[in-house]
Amino acid sequence: MSLKTVRPKPQARGFSYSIPSRAPNDCDDASEDSPLIHDEPDEDGCLHPTSSSHRHEPCPPDPHAGLPVYQNIHRVRRDIIAAVEDPYTMEQLSSPRMNIHTVRPLVDKLYDMHDISIIYCLLVNRTQFLREQNGRSHQYSVNSTRAGLCEVVAIKIIRRLNERYTGKEGLLLLANVLVGGFEPFQNAPDETIKEHRTGLHWATQKRGGYERKLTALEVAIISESKAFLAAPACQKVVDAIYRGRLVYTPTTFFDILPDHYKHKPISIYDPRKAPLLNHYRLIVPRTRNFLEILQFITLLALFILVMETKQISYMTVYEIVFCVFAIGYALDEVASILEHGWQVYTQNLWSFLDVTFIFIFFTYFVTRVQGLSEGNDEVAYLALNILSTGAVALLPRLAFNLMSENMLFISLRAMMSDFMLLMFLAVWCFAGFLMSMRWLDELEVHSAVTISKWMIWIWFGLDGTGIQEAPQFHWLLGPVLMVAFACLANTLLLTILVSMLSNTFSKIANNVGAEVQFRRAVLVFEGVKSDAIFAYQPPFNIGAIIIMLPLKFFVSPRWFHKINVCVIRVLNAPMLLCISLYERETLWRQNAKSQSWLTQKLESFQVWRSNYFTVHGDLQAVFEAEPPEEAYDNYSDIAMLEDHADQSKQHEGGHADDEDRERHQRRLSNADSLVPQGLSGHLSHLIGAIQGEREIKGAPERLERVEAAVQRMEKLLAKIASNYDDGDDNDNEEESPNAPD
Repeated sequence: MSLKTVRPKPQARGFSYSIPSRAPNDCDDASEDSPLIHDEPDEDGCLHPTSSSHRHEPCPPDPHAGLPVYQNIHRVRRDIIAAVEDPYTMEQLSSPRMNIHTVRPLVDKLYDMHDISIIYCLLVNRTQFLREQNGRSHQYSVNSTRAGLCEVVAIKIIRRLNERYTGKEGLLLLANVLVGGFEPFQNAPDETIKEHRTGLHWATQKRGGYERKLTALEVAIISESKAFLAAPACQKVVDAIYRGRLVYTPTTFFDILPDHYKHKPISIYDPRKAPLLNHYRLIVPRTRNFLEILQFITLLALFILVMETKQISYMTVYEIVFCVFAIGYALDEVASILEHGWQVYTQNLWSFLDVTFIFIFFTYFVTRVQGLSEGNDEVAYLALNILSTGAVALLPRLAFNLMSENMLFISLRAMMSDFMLLMFLAVWCFAGFLMSMRWLDELEVHSAVTISKWMIWIWFGLDGTGIQEAPQFHWLLGPVLMVAFACLANTLLLTILVSMLSNTFSKIANNVGAEVQFRRAVLVFEGVKSDAIFAYQPPFNIGAIIIMLPLKFFVSPRWFHKINVCVIRVLNAPMLLCISLYERETLWRQNAKSQSWLTQKLESFQVWRSNYFTVHGDLQAVFEAEPPEEAYDNYSDIAMLEDHADQSKQHEGGHADDEDRERHQRRLSNADSLVPQGLSGHLSHLIGAIQGEREIKGAPERLERVEAAVQRMEKLLAKIASNYDDGDDNDNEEESPNAPD
C-alpha cells in the first residue's frame, strides 16, 4: 500500500505531491545512516520530491493545497464525539478493552484515509476540546477524555507511519506530517470562509500560497500534547530538524525583515552538494542555539564591565557598546515573539527571564538618557541602580540555557508560575485587611506603607510588630484583624502554597521524560526562523533594520533577495565556512573509505575518550564494530525459530495483524535460507535473484552456506525422527504382554 499524501483539486495548478515510497520488504535495510535519496539536489543541496516542472522555481506551489482539511477536521470531531460519551481517565483510555473497542477502530479508519493532514486535524480538535473544557466546567471530564483520545489516536497513527515507512523517504514523510503547513479553512466552501474566517488580516504577508499556515508540531505545542511530542516518531523528526538534516521554510505570523522570494520545501539536506557559504544554515536550531549562547555570554560580559566601570555623569565606552548590543539583543527577542506568537514564545524555558531583562534595560535606558540630557546626576545614578537589578535575570538565564533539560529548571519554571498566581490572589484578597486598618486609623498615625510592611513581616513570619501596634488602630478590632490575618496568611496560605508547589514538582518528576521532550520540541520549533533579521547577529540586526528594510521598497523581490544574501554571506563568512566544513564531515555518517583524515581522527579520539578510561568500554565498542558475514551463518536457524514463534502466536490469537504479516514476509525475504522446502527450491530462488535486476555479492559463498545449513537441518530432522521411532517401539513392547492373543 502506498501512502498518497494529496488529492489535488482541478484548480490546484495541476500539481500533485507524493512521497517516494517503497514496499515494506524493500526498505527494511534502510536506516537514517543509509545513503541519501538518489535524486538531483537543488543549488542549495536540498533533496525533495518536488515535481520536475516546479523544481527550479524559487517558490514552488504548496504540495498540500488540495487536501480537504476543513472537512477532515469536522469528520474527526464527529467521530471522536461519537466514540466517547462518558468520562474516562487516561488509564482507562489506555486499557486493552478501550483500545480494542474504541481506539483501534478510530486509528484504522483515519489511517485508511491516506491523508497526511489527519494528524493536524486530530490536534486541532484536541485544542478545541480543551478550550471547551475550560469554558464549561460541568463537561470538564468528557471534553478532557475526548482531548486525550485525540492525542492517543494521533500517537498510534504516527507510530504506524514510522514503522511502515523507514529510511530517508520515511523521515521525509514524517516531516511532511509534522511540519507541513495546513490551514483550518483549507478547501472549505466559499460561503463558510466569508462568514466565519477570522484573523489579523493586516499582518498577513504574501508568501506565494503559504499564508496563514500552521503545522501539526505548532498545534501540538500550543495544546501541550506532551505525550505526542515524546513519541519516537516525533522525536526522530525533531532531532533531524535540530541537527539540520531536515530543512524547511516555516510559516510564521509576522516578519520584521521579510524575504519571501524563495520558499524551501521540506527537504533532506546534503552538505556535500551545497555551497560552502550557505546562509540558510544560520537558521538551523543547533546553530541558532550555539549562536544565542555566544550572544548571551557577550551580553553578560559587557554588563559586568559596565557595572564595574560605571560613571554617573557620562557614559563610558563599555556602556555605549553594551547599550547598542542590548538593543540588538532585544530586537532579536521581539522578532522571536512576532515569529510564532506570544503563546509559543512563552513555552520556552527562559522566556520570562528574557522579558524581565528587556523591561529592566529599557527602563534603565530611558531613565539614563533623561538624566544625562537634563544634567541631573540623581536621575542618571538611579538609572544605573535600575540596571544593576538586571543581574537577577542575566545570571540564571545562562544556567537555564546551558542546562535546559535539567528537571530542576523545568520544575522551577512551572512552580514560579504557580507561585506568582497565588501571590497575586493573596495580595488581591488581603488588600481588604489593609484598607480596614487604614480606615480604623482615624488619626493617621501610621501610613499605608508602614501597615503593608507589618503585614508582609507577619505573612512570612519575620516579625510581630503589627500585632503589637494593632491596639493603636482600635482596642478590639485592631488586634482581631491582625490575628485573623496572621492565621490566614502565615498558616493557611503558606500551607496551600507548599502543597501546590509539591504537587507541581511531583507531576513533573513522574513525567520528566515527556516534559524534557516537550521543551526540546519547543526549542527546535522556535529555532527554525523565517525572518531574514535572524541572519544578522546583534548588533548588525539594527543596521539591517535601518538600511535593508527601506531598501525593500525600492527594488524588486529578486534583487532584494540577492542583496540580502550577499550581505549576510559577507558578514558571516568565517562562521558559514566553519559550519559548512563541520557538517560535511559529521552531518551524515559516511563509509570509512569515503571519510576524510580529519573525520577519522575525530571519531577515533571520541572512542578513545569515552572507552579508554573504563573497564566496561567494550560493552559499547562491540556495537560500533560491523560484524563479518560469518556471524550470520546461523541466521537460518534463528529465522526458523522466529517463524515457529509467529505460527504459535497466530494459532493462539486466531490471526495476525497485517503489519505482522508484512514484517514476517520481510524477514523471510531477507533470510539466507528457508526451512525444509528442499535445497533445489531455494537454489532456484537464489539463481533467479542473481540473474535478475540486482546482483548478489559473493553468490558462491552464500550458496555454500545455504547448502551447509540445509545439511545441518536434515541431520537434525533425522535425529528427531529416529528418537520418535524408538519411542514408539518401546511403547509397543510394553503393551505386547497384556495384549490378547
